[in-house]
Amino acid sequence: MEPAIIALLVVALLVVIVLAKSVTIVPQAQAKVIERLGRYSRTLSPGLSILVPFVDRVRATIDLREQVISFPPQPVITSDNLQVGIDTVVYFQVTDPRLAVYGIANYITGMEQLTTTTLRNVVGGLNLEGALTGRDGINSQLREVLDGTTGPWGLRVARVEIKAIDPPPSIRDSMEKQMRADRDKRAIILQAEGARQSAITTAEGQKASAILSAEGKKQAAILEAEAERQSRILRAEGERAALFLQAQGQAKSIETVFQAIHDGKPDQGLLAYQYLQTLPQIAQGDANKMWIVPSEFSKALEGLAKLGGADGDGRSWMDVEGSRDGEGRPTAEMDTSGWFESALPRAADQPEAKIELSSIVDTAPAAAPTIPDTTSLARVAEHEVAGESPQSPN
Repeated sequence: MEPAIIALLVVALLVVIVLAKSVTIVPQAQAKVIERLGRYSRTLSPGLSILVPFVDRVRATIDLREQVISFPPQPVITSDNLQVGIDTVVYFQVTDPRLAVYGIANYITGMEQLTTTTLRNVVGGLNLEGALTGRDGINSQLREVLDGTTGPWGLRVARVEIKAIDPPPSIRDSMEKQMRADRDKRAIILQAEGARQSAITTAEGQKASAILSAEGKKQAAILEAEAERQSRILRAEGERAALFLQAQGQAKSIETVFQAIHDGKPDQGLLAYQYLQTLPQIAQGDANKMWIVPSEFSKALEGLAKLGGADGDGRSWMDVEGSRDGEGRPTAEMDTSGWFESALPRAADQPEAKIELSSIVDTAPAAAPTIPDTTSLARVAEHEVAGESPQSPN
């Protein structure tokens, strides 16, 4: 019984092994390359597949997803003989598992070497500044070369990126100094531009201020001139009115004095008395250094004394004769109601530069009083002293 059980177990084990060899499961996004008796047979897609035991075998399992490979920094010499280290990242995908297995022994190593050589070829034609600033161009050239070369390997290069470009430390220090100098230059330029704009704005503000100040001074001068003009006009009108009123007063005074003289009927003695009163006023001038008394002055005094009652009868010419009924001669009453009335119109209604004196002329007396000369007065006094009758002067 024991050998039969052992044989049964061996047969069962063989059946299990055969079943295991006959069935395979391919995961999603993967593919398996099947060889039959050492020769490529087919490529299994994801799912359950049946194999011929001990005839078919799985050569390789290929990942069909997009893969990312980062290569270590590669030393690259630029066209200006500077060595830089460049890190690259390649994004690729296996499109044909059979070619990926049989087209190249190790497509990862082959892609790394191809990337290194292509990178040196592309960057070798650029200087350091071009390599630092032209990453997009380098990426495009690397992708085109890699995609065209890896096509027979069953690969598709989706994208190539340069992760880092590391120049030598000395070059890095020089670049930092240059960048610092450029930043300082730009800062100085910006400061100068700001100072320029500030100066322009300040100048424009000063210009506007000067213009406004000039306009203000102009308006102030115009207003001041207008005020001075109005002030002069009003002052002139006031002076004209004052002169007019003064002239009216003088005219009225002269008219009153003249009328009083005519009403009093003065004789030669009164005129002689007035002559004597005028002589001291003639000598009061500031320019008079010496004054000569006229020769007829003493005769005028004698005549005045005789007229004052020195002839012996004790009667003066200043005595007023009474009327028949014993009363003195009545004095005419003087009307002063219109002395201080002015017919001058308002200053605002008068012309600004015209002085009309027609009213003064109208109010003036028709004839001026005749003032006797001193010679006639002296002769009258002599005749009075000699007892002769006075003769009227021609």
